[in-house]
Amino acid sequence: MPIHPRQPSPKEYSKLVQAASRKTKWYCNLPKAFIIGGTICLIGEGITQFLMAYHIPKEEAGTWTSVVLVFLSALLTGLGLYEKIAKHGGAGTLVPITGFANAVSSAAVEAKTEGFILGVGTKIFTIAGPVILYGTTASVIYGLLYWLAEKL
Repeated sequence: MPIHPRQPSPKEYSKLVQAASRKTKWYCNLPKAFIIGGTICLIGEGITQFLMAYHIPKEEAGTWTSVVLVFLSALLTGLGLYEKIAKHGGAGTLVPITGFANAVSSAAVEAKTEGFILGVGTKIFTIAGPVILYGTTASVIYGLLYWLAEKL
């Protein structure tokens, strides 16, 4: 018969976690995250302003800015540079569009040895699937609520 170790109590478990956890220097990490995240946003704003200077409407420039930021994030991930930036920038690299692109493309890079369909395709949708499902479901619900509000 196998012997099962005793489960620690929540208090004991908390002590174990605290003992094993590495202490972070938040006073160093916070400014770096702010600067890296701000720089990503500044690059995005620079792209938008550049496009608008060439008489591209603001909404279209915003769309193209998103496309360029996703492309740059995926490219940097594929080259192994996004991870190096994230090592220093921490949560600052989680600016929504670039962080999501990084999550999807890094899953694809890790799974490339398994093939394009069963490896890359599956891993991409492991990350993107819940986001797509939530976004689609939420938009349908909000659309129905808006439609009902207009009818009343």
